[in-house]
Amino acid sequence: MKTNKTGYTTGVIATILVLVWIGILKFTPSEAKAIKPLVENSWLMSWLYQVVSIQTGSILIGIFEIITALFLTASFWSRKAGKIAGILTLIIFVSTLSFLLSTPGIWKQMDGIPVTDFFILKDLAFLAIGIQVLERSANKIVD
Repeated sequence: MKTNKTGYTTGVIATILVLVWIGILKFTPSEAKAIKPLVENSWLMSWLYQVVSIQTGSILIGIFEIITALFLTASFWSRKAGKIAGILTLIIFVSTLSFLLSTPGIWKQMDGIPVTDFFILKDLAFLAIGIQVLERSANKIVD
């Protein structure tokens, strides 16, 4: 067994599952309300609420996440889908990681150590998967 292939495949599948899961969640009023402070303070995404309602904005984000998951799935068979998936994944996770810089009060101190909402920090790993997908698709890496 090639561990690099297994690790890559596991990472991409995990990213697909998370994107589908959180994408579906974006269709709910609870999630739309939960992401409101993140989106409205983001220099990358705050424009969305000027164009559509909070719920519609959440649904659009969810659709984008689900479409990205579909392209990630197709990336196992298509380099072109992989390039698109890599770019979309980078857009999603750079945007969510930007919340760490744009959302007031997201950083706190615990025993003198800066801490944050770790559900966003995990996106560093998903960003790495997006980079790998894009890199493999661009470099014609075939497993």
